[in-house]
Amino acid sequence: MGEHHHHHHSHSTNKKVLFISFLIITGFMIVEAIGGVLTNSLALLSDAGHMLSDAVSLGIALMAIIFAQKVANASKTFGYKRIEILAATLNGLTLIVIALFIFYEAIGRFMNPPEVASTGMLIISSIGLAVNILVAWIMMRGADTKDNLNMRGAYLHVISDMIGSIGAIVAALLILFFDWGWADPLASVFVAALVLRSGYHLTKASLHILMEGTPQDVTVEEIIQTIEKYDEIKALHDLHIWTITSGLNALSCHVVVNDDLTIKESEQLLDKVEHDLLHQNIQHVTIQVETNTHQHERSVYCTAKQDISHQHHHHHHH
Repeated sequence: MGEHHHHHHSHSTNKKVLFISFLIITGFMIVEAIGGVLTNSLALLSDAGHMLSDAVSLGIALMAIIFAQKVANASKTFGYKRIEILAATLNGLTLIVIALFIFYEAIGRFMNPPEVASTGMLIISSIGLAVNILVAWIMMRGADTKDNLNMRGAYLHVISDMIGSIGAIVAALLILFFDWGWADPLASVFVAALVLRSGYHLTKASLHILMEGTPQDVTVEEIIQTIEKYDEIKALHDLHIWTITSGLNALSCHVVVNDDLTIKESEQLLDKVEHDLLHQNIQHVTIQVETNTHQHERSVYCTAKQDISHQHHHHHHH
């Protein structure tokens, strides 16, 4: 009960921190985008694009907490937990498109650098840096940025955004003092590379989850050893490990046990296995217990076939 209370408390604190960060970042993103157009600075516009990625990732983290509270129902037995993953995929793809657009814009500006209002650019990018430092400080103090993957991702986003603001500041100074017009597209290409990098990793990670891939923080060999270390378990097959949403990994498998094991004994065995698996980042476990007389596959991984004909055969696969 005490643990549950603590969990609930840190959840609502995370939500508050995320919401404040989201408001600050989104507000400044709009200021920076308008500033980018007024000063004609591509570096500011690309930094605004980068901040958009922050705002969206903060929004997704916030949404994940809100949707996780929504209960599962008869039509969605897992609830709405995967919405977070779908939003992350969309966010990742949007970032890639933004980065490509900035690269395209920058090429034209390298060949023909336009006039940039460098003083305005310097002021806006300096405020941008201050805003990012403020948000990082709020998150570091108030939220659970070490253990909660979601919060950690949002925090790292804000940190990488600081680099973008520093890039825009350096570019503004170079234009102001040396009149180096190419510094603006150069800084924007630099920021666009950061945007492309986070877009690529986000898309890759969320597609891996949608493909029901093995979670990154889980080693299959260790899981197999954990289950098979008990003498009562003779064999293990049809093992599946996947991620439902960030921070919620699931496992299902069949285990073959001795014929004489009672239901009570196998229940106690499963309790121990479940406890061990929790230490290996598996939060949801389903294990089917069988004896040797049960007809089963010998393969550790999935051998189930799609029923293309939709006919239901009343016998087991041989």
